[in-house]
Amino acid sequence: MPAAGLDRAITCVIVPFMIFRWPAAPLRAFALLNLALMSVVPSTFVASAAAAQSPDPAQDIEAIARASGTPEIPGLKVVWLAPWGDVSEAHPWHNIIVHQTEGPPGSARGGAQAQAKNPTRRGVTVWVETDGTVYWAVPETLVPTHGDGANRNDNKYIDNAATFHQVVGANSIGVEFAGNYPDVRRGATEAQVAAWRILVKVLRVRYRIPQNRVYAHNWIDFKDARYCEGCALATLARQWGE
Repeated sequence: MPAAGLDRAITCVIVPFMIFRWPAAPLRAFALLNLALMSVVPSTFVASAAAAQSPDPAQDIEAIARASGTPEIPGLKVVWLAPWGDVSEAHPWHNIIVHQTEGPPGSARGGAQAQAKNPTRRGVTVWVETDGTVYWAVPETLVPTHGDGANRNDNKYIDNAATFHQVVGANSIGVEFAGNYPDVRRGATEAQVAAWRILVKVLRVRYRIPQNRVYAHNWIDFKDARYCEGCALATLARQWGE
């Protein structure tokens, strides 16, 4: 503060007390202390209040993931063909299986719409387009037909002792990624990976699925030998952590 401004501020603090004829030096010290407190305490209070009001990301994702209806999920574009119900009434999903459709870009929308019309047909609950759009196609109380009975037991990718005939469509929610056609070895797009990072967190929180229960289809079933279906995406889900 400029000297003139300081003198005026001190005068404002001192003058009310001069009727008591206090010594000038102690009054000046008193005034300086009060000015210091006036400059520090409000900023400290504001900082504390701001910290108290800052949202907790973990609480936010918990609230969103456990909601009903068609919630807005930050960072994710979801087309709700079937809304969420009460999560306590959802089918007991214990695993997540990652699939790839071997369909061209743009095919997730059609696949999801066909699934919505016949929920238990062969397919999955959630479809992801190459632009990252997520289609929630099936009510979470119904079980689409997917997987091949967890018939893999050669431990090629993971230890299949815990998956053989155990990680099946009846207890696993399926997520299908479109776009690896005509080259089945083509990986997911950047938009799909970004969407998956949010989506898998939401699925895990909503259904209380541990990180190590995210599986690639190829990890649990004997599939197309030309590529490892869902492996890169399932690996990322496990690497991202909590």
